[in-house]
Amino acid sequence: MGSLKEIKVRIASIRSTQKITAAMKMVSSAKFHHAQTQTEHTLTYANKLSAILNGLLSAECDLDSPYTEQRKVSKVAIAVFASSTGLCGTFNANIWKELSATIQTYKNQQIEVRLYPIGKKIADELHKAGYSFDTDFITIGEKPSYESAVSLANRLMELFVTGKADRVELLYHHFKNMATQVVTHKTYLPLSLSDTEAAETATDYILEPSAEELRNRLFPKLLNLTIYTILLDTSTAEHAARMMAMQTANDNANDLIQQLTLQYNKTRQQAITNELLDIMGGAAVSS
Repeated sequence: MGSLKEIKVRIASIRSTQKITAAMKMVSSAKFHHAQTQTEHTLTYANKLSAILNGLLSAECDLDSPYTEQRKVSKVAIAVFASSTGLCGTFNANIWKELSATIQTYKNQQIEVRLYPIGKKIADELHKAGYSFDTDFITIGEKPSYESAVSLANRLMELFVTGKADRVELLYHHFKNMATQVVTHKTYLPLSLSDTEAAETATDYILEPSAEELRNRLFPKLLNLTIYTILLDTSTAEHAARMMAMQTANDNANDLIQQLTLQYNKTRQQAITNELLDIMGGAAVSS
């Protein structure tokens, strides 16, 4: 059991740290709501665009596109989205665990893997593990923008169209609710819209100038939007994870302060009792 002074210093230190975690939670809360609003607005547009493209595919199923070409997979590109800062619980660890397992699976199949990390934390893990990776897009998730999403999307589309990758995959966190961020692994290219709900309600469009022209314009736009939406979704999930981590830290700090306060009071009470016993013992000796 520590001295009264040591316990008081520790309580003060925990309260000081608690102020920091509370401030970080407030900042993350503001960023979370902003990112969530942007994600919802972008998803509405992206879903409508997917519905239009599904209508085109259902009406003109023989239309070929370089973005929908199915090939034997010998080379895979993976864009993996994480955060550039910590203090967000298991957010980055979960992504790294999924990425490590994916890389190992492809290694076992003798499939070449190209890595495109978004986020300093995942780039650091790749560096420690000795993997080579592209460094051009590591920081674009810190302030998600449509322009940065387009630059990444263009790189991934170029890889696929030129045959440098037979499949392009995306690995990221999808925000489900405040307590749950789901690690999501999806195929980006070749593009497939047949699994979406919009395919069930195809619309008979009158197309000008042609379905092929619209397809050539809308496919890249949808692929750009997909990357932008994932950047925003990852940001939303990150801030939600950080809010929960800071709330947990704050709750743990409260519990620890209560325990230390109880320990302080017991120690103080024991000290007073000992002093009284000494006084009473001294008085008895004098008499």
